Amino acid sequence: MTVDPSARNRTRSVRLALPAMLSAALMLNSAGAASAATFTPLATVSGPSPYASCTVGAAPGSVNYVNAEVEPWVSVNPANPDNIIGVWQQDRWSDGGAHGLVAGYSTDGGKTWGQATQPFSACAPGGLSRYDRATDPWVSFGPDGTAYSVSLSLQGAGPDNAVAAATSTDGGKTWGNLRIIKEDLGTARFFNDKESVTADPVKAGTAYAVWDRLVSPTGNPKAAPHIRAFTGPAWFSKTTDGGVTWSAAKVIVPTAQRQQTIGNQIVVDPRTGTLYNFFDLILGTGPHGVDGLHGLNVAFVKSTDGGATWTAPKIVAKLFTVGVRDPNTGAPIRTGDIIPEPAIDPATGQLYVVWQDARFTGFAFDQVAISTSSDGGATWTAPARVNTPTGTPAFTPSVRVNASGTVGVTYYDFRNLTVGNTSTLPTDYWFTSSPAGGAAFGNETHLYGPFDMLTAPFARGFFTGDYQGLDASGSNFVSLSVRANDGNTANRTDVAATTITP
Repeated sequence: MTVDPSARNRTRSVRLALPAMLSAALMLNSAGAASAATFTPLATVSGPSPYASCTVGAAPGSVNYVNAEVEPWVSVNPANPDNIIGVWQQDRWSDGGAHGLVAGYSTDGGKTWGQATQPFSACAPGGLSRYDRATDPWVSFGPDGTAYSVSLSLQGAGPDNAVAAATSTDGGKTWGNLRIIKEDLGTARFFNDKESVTADPVKAGTAYAVWDRLVSPTGNPKAAPHIRAFTGPAWFSKTTDGGVTWSAAKVIVPTAQRQQTIGNQIVVDPRTGTLYNFFDLILGTGPHGVDGLHGLNVAFVKSTDGGATWTAPKIVAKLFTVGVRDPNTGAPIRTGDIIPEPAIDPATGQLYVVWQDARFTGFAFDQVAISTSSDGGATWTAPARVNTPTGTPAFTPSVRVNASGTVGVTYYDFRNLTVGNTSTLPTDYWFTSSPAGGAAFGNETHLYGPFDMLTAPFARGFFTGDYQGLDASGSNFVSLSVRANDGNTANRTDVAATTITP
């Protein structure tokens, strides 16, 4: 297992030796599948970079892709569903992070969008001057319309890094309450990574932040893969006063030698207040595994007391990704391959989690897997395929549940790539849904594409993000995703939004 906590060699690229075969591929029963969805005209959310003139953040060998947006997330205001906020990385660097984070906001249900800087890096007005890069954007609305956003703020050439938070009370137009939740200075031994924030859907003023913190026993993080003491526990902090203060950060998922978490994300059961934190639990080989398990595992812990105490990790399923490459050339595509995405039905508490998995293809390429639990995570269904099989990879899924219990999933695939095409990589973005229970996906809806993935910025692979945004809004879904602008190297990518009615 190769794990590297440096800012420019992130653990998302972890690849593990995976079993060669499962006895049988699992598929969802498409009987009774929902009909194709309808969706609003695609809106371009991003505009010219507000950080284009920023000159800080360079490191030896790094390339900055000005005007390139990647890795969006989205949240709909429950107090005013016409108000939507999306956040993304702006001006991606080739070796980690971006000039800064930007928030797009809409007050008319996603028809039109404004744009605001977020104060998470030195490139932003009023931003954190110590940090010349920012990454891993996230946003979540509380029930009173307060929006919470977090960042991993870091240095291009230095070791300092922090998890930072800010809030907006005007629908995303301005951001205040800039706070550092966790910070490590002066040493490359520690690296905070892949943070997210979830507002409590019932308790106004309350939100929960989670992330992993990579620890190596030396000052050289590149030595970490070869040192048995390398670890990466999950950390937690919460606010109960609308982001004015955050609790002292603490470990909620301890990890032993050669173990780590990544992709921590909380969903909340509004009926009971139970917090579920989902993540990829990476377990080393040999004696460092847990209960005979090794490699990548979709896992979760839960808390019934607002985050004061947490259960031990419970495994949902093995995560059998083989990564994604251009099927014709082998060029690397950086995707959400080791990041599981969870959702909860707010009416019933049923849990869902999706991820990339190669078990359905004999470990030839990744597709989209789902598992669900109707008993608070005590038991889970066997992993089943969500996407329509097309003979090509399907990747970077997102999942949400609407007010009717319908389960919606978005993802990319390469089905329009033809044999012999080595000059472009046609990529499409799709939506599919199932009635409550998640047992009848089918009749995909084509949201857009094909676009040429080879135009996207290159960051250890052609890159649109480790995740893409999806939220529920009443009976609809709001999608925020990145598409490439074919061959336009001055404006490689843009963020696109649409509202989907299943």
